[in-house]
Amino acid sequence: MTDRRRLPPIARVLGFAGLLPQAAAVAVLIGGGPDVRFAALSLAYAYAALIFSFLGGVWWGLAAMARGAAPRWVWIAAVLPSLLALATAWPWATGQTWPGPSLAALGVFIAASLIVDLRLKAAGLTPEGWLALRIPLSLGLGLLTVVAGLI
Repeated sequence: MTDRRRLPPIARVLGFAGLLPQAAAVAVLIGGGPDVRFAALSLAYAYAALIFSFLGGVWWGLAAMARGAAPRWVWIAAVLPSLLALATAWPWATGQTWPGPSLAALGVFIAASLIVDLRLKAAGLTPEGWLALRIPLSLGLGLLTVVAGLI
């Protein structure tokens, strides 16, 4: 692989820094009072939905940069995170129980996104070091998001 296809060290630093907002929301949910609970839950939800949608955009970018035609499933997988994140907003929009179940669902979706990352790696569409970064980030954000939904 060429150097262009290798993740730079800053990707690891910034990737792990991306877990801090969700960790902070969980800390507030654990240690904060009832006056900050809804704000912490709302921000945890918004952050998870944004990052999950961003991940779909990254997959779209990998497909667009593929040498040759990317498999059709990649394009489909790339739009699913935004649609699933939007679907988890339905309870909020309709006055149902929210955000606990939506956060738990998003957390599971984020952790399960590793299935796509594994398939992208197998298809040769990822840079060197992709899974070494994606595995802890997806599991970390997924777990933090589920915890936020269950607290």
